[in-house]
Amino acid sequence: MGKFEKQIEKMKPGFEKVASNPYLSAIRDGFIAAMPIILFSSVFLLVTYLPNVWGFYWSTSITNTLLIAYNYSMGLLALFVTATTAKNLTDYKNLNLPKTNRINPVSVIIASEIAFIILAVKPLSTGGVDLTYMGTQGLIAAYVVGLIVPNLYYVCIKNNVTIKMPPQVPQNISQTFKDVIPLGLSVVVFWAFDIAFKALTNGQNLPQGIISALSPLFQASDTYVGLSIVAGAMGFFWFIGVQGPSIVAPAVAAIEVANTTANLKLVQGGSQAVHVLAMNTQDYVMNMGGTGSTFVLVFLFLFLAKSKQLKALGKAAFIPVSFSVNEPILFGAPIIMSPVFFIPFVVTPMVNVCVFKFFVSSLGMNSMIYNMPWTVPGPIGIIISTGLAPLSFLAVAIMLTADVAVWLPFMRVYDSQLLAEETAKAAEVANTTEDLSESNEPGLATVSNDAQLDDSSTITKETNVLVLCAGGGTSGILANALNKTAKERDLPLSATARAYGQDMDLIEDMNLVILAPQMDSMRGNLQKICDKYGVKLLTTTGKQYIELTENAEKAIKFVSDNAI
Repeated sequence: MGKFEKQIEKMKPGFEKVASNPYLSAIRDGFIAAMPIILFSSVFLLVTYLPNVWGFYWSTSITNTLLIAYNYSMGLLALFVTATTAKNLTDYKNLNLPKTNRINPVSVIIASEIAFIILAVKPLSTGGVDLTYMGTQGLIAAYVVGLIVPNLYYVCIKNNVTIKMPPQVPQNISQTFKDVIPLGLSVVVFWAFDIAFKALTNGQNLPQGIISALSPLFQASDTYVGLSIVAGAMGFFWFIGVQGPSIVAPAVAAIEVANTTANLKLVQGGSQAVHVLAMNTQDYVMNMGGTGSTFVLVFLFLFLAKSKQLKALGKAAFIPVSFSVNEPILFGAPIIMSPVFFIPFVVTPMVNVCVFKFFVSSLGMNSMIYNMPWTVPGPIGIIISTGLAPLSFLAVAIMLTADVAVWLPFMRVYDSQLLAEETAKAAEVANTTEDLSESNEPGLATVSNDAQLDDSSTITKETNVLVLCAGGGTSGILANALNKTAKERDLPLSATARAYGQDMDLIEDMNLVILAPQMDSMRGNLQKICDKYGVKLLTTTGKQYIELTENAEKAIKFVSDNAI
């Protein structure tokens, strides 16, 4: 066991560097920022096509009207992701520039969108334009533009390759002229690239060329081996303490979104949705109950565990885990870095996705055709996202049964270990108590573990706290606990929760930022942002963070002790 842990520890720093890479972070955070578009547009798809399951069909005119919001949001997704990716990378680049000479994010967004439109829009011989590649099929090209344009601006701004105006000119006008050269350079570079690329590929634009080049990868990702690698990789990285999706998601997000859109078009055309790797496949199948497919595990803790620790953990965590917030058991059991749980944590997601693949490829069940929020309980999400496919009910039942079969033996081993430790500890306490009662020595007293915190754990000045985690789930639990206790005790404290990369500008208005342990690999990048705004950053260990979410008084004391 010791050798295993040492090997894992040696690997962790390298993977943390990958997870915190500013370019991967910009892609991931840019995609997260566009998630409201995906979820909003999916509502209109559900209203339009879900009634078909019961034999009800809207008229063509109503269908077209309902799909307007979808077509002009999801249909332009790549354009928006270009902007959000460029904005996130610009924020990082600005950390390396003096405060008096930084890149204008608005100008970068404009330049990026112009450059992407040049690459993605295809003029038609009949007049008008083809906007096909402005949507999901243009996502990879969007990342290319979103990562290059900020670097062109960075070179210009850092080396003062700008139009300089006299000091008498108002700042807003000076900024406009300052942006002319980097904006013009960005547009001209991609305009020239587009001309050359089309000349070399018989008229293909960049998004088309990327899709053609990566088509083998798209196909390989939908095989049993490809799906298993994606599912297992997320579990493996999480197990060693690096938030798995932060490494895997940027590599597969474009494929997942494109496949979901392709599945919908297949169903609309009367065919089967055959692409297995989709966004909700990751959310509900691979990560049912959170990374590692821990949905059934928390109920095994609750109903079958004999040790007090696991039974109490199951009781406390079954609600958040049901909604895919599984950090309470990842750090509370703990599962992370526990050799006992390595195999089920990595293998269970692989088993689930292979079962799902079998139902789609061999039994003809529809794959995911909608994008639902990741917090929907996995079993329910699978059924809805497949359009209430009849076979999906059976698929869910088999996955849950298989998950129990994989997790149960390992859970029993760990439960037995804890039970033995608890029995030994109880015997030791009983013997100690007996010895003390017989000794009649004065001055001896027992101290309750539930002793109340002293009055020093209070907050006297206005304190704003931002809690950051991977998806906004566990951070929400801690923020809510802080707000509830602050209201009960009439403390001037306000806490808010966000997913890392979401609304990072909020940091400027905060006094404290608390980083959840699963995002520890982002600590270096976050520290730069906090230093930029003069905000204190607090990091936590897994056990400590879970204690804070479960004990609001400790959370208040934690903030009080570290308040600026």
